[in-house]
Amino acid sequence: MTAAPLPPPQSSTSPDSASATKTEADQTPVSALKELVSRLHREQNRIQNLLSSLGFALRSFNNLNQFLEIVPLMAARVTDADGGALVLLKPNGQARLEQLHCQEGHTCQDIRQVLESVTKQMAVEGSHAPVIASYSSGSVKTPDLKAIHFNPSLLDEQLKQSLEDDIQLFGTPILIKNEERGRLYVFSRDEEYIWTTTRKKLVQLVADQTAVAIANHELTNELRKKERLDRELEIAAEIQDHLLPSKCPIVEGVELAASCQTANRVGGDYYDFIPASYEQFDPQERQPAASVPWSIVIGDVMGKGVPAGLIMTMTRGMLRAEVLNRHSPSTIVQHLNQVMYVDLENSHRFLTLFYSEYDPKTRILSYTNAAHNPPLLWHAASHSILKLDTKGMLIGLEPNSEYEDAQIQLESGDTIMYYTDGFTDAVNQEGDRFDEEGLITVFEWCCRQGYRPQALLNQLFKAVKEFSGEDSPRGDDMTVVVMQVL
Repeated sequence: MTAAPLPPPQSSTSPDSASATKTEADQTPVSALKELVSRLHREQNRIQNLLSSLGFALRSFNNLNQFLEIVPLMAARVTDADGGALVLLKPNGQARLEQLHCQEGHTCQDIRQVLESVTKQMAVEGSHAPVIASYSSGSVKTPDLKAIHFNPSLLDEQLKQSLEDDIQLFGTPILIKNEERGRLYVFSRDEEYIWTTTRKKLVQLVADQTAVAIANHELTNELRKKERLDRELEIAAEIQDHLLPSKCPIVEGVELAASCQTANRVGGDYYDFIPASYEQFDPQERQPAASVPWSIVIGDVMGKGVPAGLIMTMTRGMLRAEVLNRHSPSTIVQHLNQVMYVDLENSHRFLTLFYSEYDPKTRILSYTNAAHNPPLLWHAASHSILKLDTKGMLIGLEPNSEYEDAQIQLESGDTIMYYTDGFTDAVNQEGDRFDEEGLITVFEWCCRQGYRPQALLNQLFKAVKEFSGEDSPRGDDMTVVVMQVL
């Protein structure tokens, strides 16, 4: 009797169990994807934190070297590279290795040696650059040293050739005002390391931050230099202001007024009142007696600013010492020219000067002119204007220049106006000059109106300002001295 066949074995897995196994299989790639997204998110946060730290350092560090120290470190970390190097240009145009950073666990001694060797080699080659002669024109041209010392493509090429084959190198420029001032390098020994577009952009971002730091540092230095220069100019202006007469002296029989307005903080115009003797001293007025002869001087150093101010100061001291020798006006100016000639020649500057001496007892004005604008004399009796002039060259032009003496007898009501060419050279919006004719017109009108010296002086400055325009800057120093016989 044949046995009946056995039924097929029953599966030990129930339908519910099979369904659960399938769910776990589906969840495996989902978890992996979530983990990848989470890792990318962490990486993104890490990079953002690094860049934020770099930005904070840019805002906080007062010392540029402190900031430059972390630049290669940041560049290496944001790109997951082995290290970074910062190469900057020196003021002479030569490249140098500024900073080098290696990530923990990596050695960079070979890279340092290559960077230092290549930059030094380029500097030596640049310093021995050949001189290019142009035979057609007969001229000799020296090539641009900065272009020879720092060639970015040549530097990159030499570095890649000098480094080992297993080192991958990427460099990006540090640009300041469209001028390349250095290179930021990132390197890796990992064979699977890839220079992705994102990594290149991150390195460029760090390089841009570095450029901002360098530009800010240079701007800060320029501002400090300007502040220091401004302070020095303020001191020079204060000194010059104290050297010019603070007020006009009391001179018997005449009334005086004077003013100097400089185009810059320090000017080259000069005027002075010098007593012929300090023996007759009036303690109450704290100045020599009004009855002694007084020298009235006006001068103009060619040029403006501090150099002209220094020459003006030197002129004042030498002239005050020379006046006490009691020589004639021409001799005094001749001696002044001989003493100042060498200094003026070395500075390539000259000085115009009108020197006069007034004697209150005789009302005689003795004078000589060293190529200065001749003062204008209003002769009250005839209502006419004369120019007080003599032959004479600029001070500092020739060492043995000779000068002439002249005298004029002044009468009651006579008015003399000494001035510098800042008035005649004043220009209006159309480019027309005020000229001597405009000056004479204002001077004559004021004298006919019976203006006193101070009122005449004020009217003259007002007329020039109206002619040039209210907001027009002064092109040159303007100085005027008015003397009127009472």
